[in-house]
Amino acid sequence: MELKDSGGSDDDKYVIFKQDDLFAESFPLLKEIRRQGKLCDVTLKVEDQSFSAHRIVLASTIPYFYAMFTHNLVESRIKEIEMKEIEPQALESLINFAYSGVVKIDNQNVQGLMVGASFLQLNKVRDACADFLISRFHAHNVLGIRQFADSLGCLHLVNEAEKYIHQYFSKVAQSDEFSALGFDQLIDIIRRDELNVPTEESIFEACMKWIKFDESRSALLPQVLAKVRLPLLTPQFLADRVATEDLIRTSHQCRDLLDEAKDFHLMPERRGLVQSYRTRPRCGDYVIGQIYAVGGLTKNGESVSTVEIYDPVTKEWRMGEAMSMLRSRVGVATLNGKLYAFGGFNGSERLSTVEVYDPKTKSWYQGKAMLCKRSAVGVASLDDYVYVCGGYDGVTSLSTVECYCPKTDSWSTVAPMMKYRSAGGVSALGGYVYALGGHDGLSIFDSVERYDPLTNTWTKVVPMLNRRCRLGVATLNGKLYACGGYDGNQFLRSVEMYDPNKDAWKLVAPMNVKRSRVALSANMGKLWAIGGYDGESNLSTVEVYDPESDSWTFVASMCAHGGGVGVSWSYSNDINCTYSIVRLICIYVPYGTMDNVVLKLLSVSRVMYSLIMLPIKCSS
Repeated sequence: MELKDSGGSDDDKYVIFKQDDLFAESFPLLKEIRRQGKLCDVTLKVEDQSFSAHRIVLASTIPYFYAMFTHNLVESRIKEIEMKEIEPQALESLINFAYSGVVKIDNQNVQGLMVGASFLQLNKVRDACADFLISRFHAHNVLGIRQFADSLGCLHLVNEAEKYIHQYFSKVAQSDEFSALGFDQLIDIIRRDELNVPTEESIFEACMKWIKFDESRSALLPQVLAKVRLPLLTPQFLADRVATEDLIRTSHQCRDLLDEAKDFHLMPERRGLVQSYRTRPRCGDYVIGQIYAVGGLTKNGESVSTVEIYDPVTKEWRMGEAMSMLRSRVGVATLNGKLYAFGGFNGSERLSTVEVYDPKTKSWYQGKAMLCKRSAVGVASLDDYVYVCGGYDGVTSLSTVECYCPKTDSWSTVAPMMKYRSAGGVSALGGYVYALGGHDGLSIFDSVERYDPLTNTWTKVVPMLNRRCRLGVATLNGKLYACGGYDGNQFLRSVEMYDPNKDAWKLVAPMNVKRSRVALSANMGKLWAIGGYDGESNLSTVEVYDPESDSWTFVASMCAHGGGVGVSWSYSNDINCTYSIVRLICIYVPYGTMDNVVLKLLSVSRVMYSLIMLPIKCSS
């Protein structure tokens, strides 16, 4: 109770009483009054069923009826109103919801309830139904749910269904719903860059399954095959599987597409004649994975092999299998389901040795050594090769680039970078290897260059907006992101994004804290900035960037890395630099019911921190 003083005599004073629980106590009585059939002034009829209610209750809780009863419509005056476009059970549930604020959603009623909620403009009930369906996604129902969501204009459910289709395409392609897709629906799916498949073979086999499901579809094969990126198939698969397919052998248009793919492999000089989208690797961005923080330096500056794992689903860190060797400033990549650790520093010398992690045995073993010793090295995995770029050999910064082929277990040199780059960022995007920033022992760069494996050449790309070394780099949604680092004067929290279609950089939301030596990882459609150094101390904190909201938020900090001694460094001479206590290698371990396949690398190693995806077989 509140006393109001008007400033006059006692007769002018008054009090205002407010009962906060009045509506909470009174509204449930309306449900009982309705149950007794009293004071009802409207009847809603659908098919052969009728439901009595109170206009004032319906108008105050359901937007559809508010518009109907408060405007001069004929329904605002008649006793019985016939309802269409809604099931009787759904209407009854939603009328009860208007009186109670409670509705039961299950497998049997969710579709009718969502249609009814959309029709009555009960957006929160519609969204609850959408979330229920999202929790029930499966490879055998997601296509149907996506079509249902599209018919209702529920963009949230459409987007989530598409993310699931992208992530689990190989499983979705085995479903009956996939075989029942229309031609336009099939083309819309198989043309997408976001499909997360081990190789283009999965797309080819899915398309052939769809064609053979109905004999009348054979005439559509040339149009379907044109959306399969045949040049990305191996020569062996093209010869042994594609060329021997009867439907392809008997189609002149299909044979032309096959010849185009063969020419791509046999005559590299003609690759520019192939339409670009058929030679562009697919890259699934919404992959749920675990992030590994590996190795680093102790408080005394000694290299270690510690491994720490972050699970973005449980949002917790835990300890993992340690490397078999001491390594810091190491480059990493994944191919054929294994993690490769290239070079680094063991506390006394730069390394050329390579160490490999096998997720099946959960152990590390020695791999084929590089041709040159390298620490502070950038690594990118592209197609069937790993490119090790620049770094520091103990004497000078390097511009040389080595290429590793896992199939032959051999190393070769390719064209060197245009600049000597140590502590730069390296990432793969759109069939190229990008090298960003870094330093040569004298200057810190804003320059960017990219390597084209088809022509074995490096070319300049528009420079970043800021000079950066020890930056974090990752690829997300076909864009290249560069975050944090050091510009020679200050430690940075700024973040910029490169759009290859516009050939331009632009600033996005900055991180919450300054981070040099930061790890940047693409996971679950977002960017994860992990650890680093803010100029005073090592950081154990982790923050996540959402490109939709253009904002950063903190998540759980590391428990075994970061903190301790804050270490300074000098960009002018790599050998004299003092590095962070923590050395991070971030890798992805995909969730779901996917088979043990090699998933596409989303983001690759940086000088101080390396971000990769390591596929293993997981259960749901």
